[in-house]
Amino acid sequence: MRLINLLKNLRISYTQAIRNYSDNYTPKPLRSLKAKSNRNYVQYYVDSCRIRAIGGNGGDGCISFLSAWSKEHAGPDGGDGGHGGHVIFQASHTVKSLNHCKSVIQAKHGDRGDNKDCTGKNAQHVIVPVPLGTIVKDSSGRVIGDLSADGTMFIAARGGAGGRGNKFFLTDTQQAPDIAEYGAIGETQVYTLEVRSMAHVGLVGFPNAGKSTLLRALTRARPTVAPYPFTTLRPHIGMVPYDDYEQVAIADLPGLIPGSHKNYGLGIQFLQHAERCRGLIYLLDGSDDPLHQHQTLMFELAQYNAALAERPSVVVINKIDLPEARKSFEELKQKMDVIGISAKTGINLNELLRVVRIMYDGENNES
Repeated sequence: MRLINLLKNLRISYTQAIRNYSDNYTPKPLRSLKAKSNRNYVQYYVDSCRIRAIGGNGGDGCISFLSAWSKEHAGPDGGDGGHGGHVIFQASHTVKSLNHCKSVIQAKHGDRGDNKDCTGKNAQHVIVPVPLGTIVKDSSGRVIGDLSADGTMFIAARGGAGGRGNKFFLTDTQQAPDIAEYGAIGETQVYTLEVRSMAHVGLVGFPNAGKSTLLRALTRARPTVAPYPFTTLRPHIGMVPYDDYEQVAIADLPGLIPGSHKNYGLGIQFLQHAERCRGLIYLLDGSDDPLHQHQTLMFELAQYNAALAERPSVVVINKIDLPEARKSFEELKQKMDVIGISAKTGINLNELLRVVRIMYDGENNES
């Protein structure tokens, strides 16, 4: 009996220890298991594009009369034309960006009808996969489609119907019709596709604040790094893997300047990228008045969309390996919660990744 009680106590103690460990456990980012590629290949992220969809034309009907060896005038035998193909947008979890979408997407035409009452071949539909959460807008900016579920389809342009051959017009009073229909012309529509959510966390900052360098240091993404402003014109996304198999997407956004809400610089285009990120990292250059940079960034985002200022965020001072940046960091730390890092040398990056994971877990709990 004593042995059974002892085993029960050991089991309870072991279970309690496991619970305490789970409560205090914080996932850690995994180190890179293999070296980055040396190829000069840059893949940017496209979260909005304008597409012209053109449906295929229907095939023309055929005018033909059958002439058999035993019956010279056997009547009309012209077949119908085939239908043109549709252009279809389909939500899929296999794609994450719109960079594969062409500006003009055209479906094939249906084949014309043939003699012996042969119907022309129908054209195949063009199915374009798009990321989950893609919004379809018409030319006036009105939302007409929301592809939020996997497999959801939106017919962007319908193909034309095939024309009827002269066999269709055979009647009791008209035994030899010599008329047929042309195939209908396919639809032509212009749409704007927008991905509702681009990344879990977006890097917001002035040009040359070190956003691209930081993304290179944290992930395997390879954005361009150069000592001149606006080296990043389109977003780049990198994935940070954690040891509990969660992956957090971080986006390097184009630089923001004063007056962006008035469309200065990259302007509204930049602010739309920031709007599609669930959380924000305000990356400040510690060597160039970081407090003024933070105030400017907050003002520009609030002028564009007041809800952006309320999103989960963290303030990060970069380049603290420089003496003037270190001094600015120590002064700003007395006024607000900030994290000091050096994207170039790797100082304090683990602390930043820990905060990023806390932001990610908070977003998932709220949703």
